[in-house]
Amino acid sequence: MREKSAWTAPMKRVQTPVLDVEYAELGSRDGDAVVLLHGYPYDIHSFQEAAPLLAERGRRVLVPYLRGHGGTRALTSAGRSGQQAAIGQDVIDLIDALDIERAVFAGFDWGARGACVAAALHPERSAGVVSVNGYLIQELSVAVRPIAPMLEAGFWYFYYFCTERGRAGLTENRREIARVIWAHNSPRWNFTDNDLERAAAAFENPDYVDVVIHSYRHRLGLAPGYAEYAEAEAQLAGMPTIAVPAVTLDGSADGNFPATDGSGYSVHFVGPHAHHVVENAGHNLPQEAPRAFVAAVLDVDELAQR
Repeated sequence: MREKSAWTAPMKRVQTPVLDVEYAELGSRDGDAVVLLHGYPYDIHSFQEAAPLLAERGRRVLVPYLRGHGGTRALTSAGRSGQQAAIGQDVIDLIDALDIERAVFAGFDWGARGACVAAALHPERSAGVVSVNGYLIQELSVAVRPIAPMLEAGFWYFYYFCTERGRAGLTENRREIARVIWAHNSPRWNFTDNDLERAAAAFENPDYVDVVIHSYRHRLGLAPGYAEYAEAEAQLAGMPTIAVPAVTLDGSADGNFPATDGSGYSVHFVGPHAHHVVENAGHNLPQEAPRAFVAAVLDVDELAQR
């Protein structure tokens, strides 16, 4: 069995129209590119094992800190938006800045949403998608509809962050809020204090609170979007389909998203599509089950050949 590795990939920087992006790069520059996208409240260490495994298989692996995290900094006010169109555009802006024509977009949570948005709106730039918890483009027009109370309870922080008390709480308690979310989202993941400390270092970004607060307020209709993303949000309102090869994953031990057979969102994937349930994995699936996540990325190639 492969030993759990520390993050040793060199960190690099590149500028996009609204961000100065810090990212890790592994593997051959001649390999097929894959962009690995973390969620909230997590960081690039969610891919500490998956990224080297993909590099070993010949991929050019790019692992950026999302806006508001790590060393990624806003260059304009739009860089502090947390809305879905912004996260998706960041994926396209990153590969533009690196002169990459096409890449597989793979992620979970915010990262999976960004991957879905980028692939739906820019299919010519996506060689495929891997998305934990399926089709994550938000239908903002129905954001006020309640869901099952047990599920609502797991999303407590959505509503907390819609208050100024929540903003103050996030500012003061970034790490401990993450601890509570991690424990609920991944009840079978025995993360350590060191795991949490390492990820929490990414939350000290000066844009972190603005990005996170805007993300949750915008998705609940309590904050306007930024003008720079208005056209993309209008397109996303139509719940666009994803035509590129796609692999969706659900963890059987996800505390917020009960595992499904994928049929509930399969209508949105109109290209080759496969769905897998990963046993005993929670919400941070790439870190909890890295080999299953890597297999999903590799499966995209097989789907593309069908």
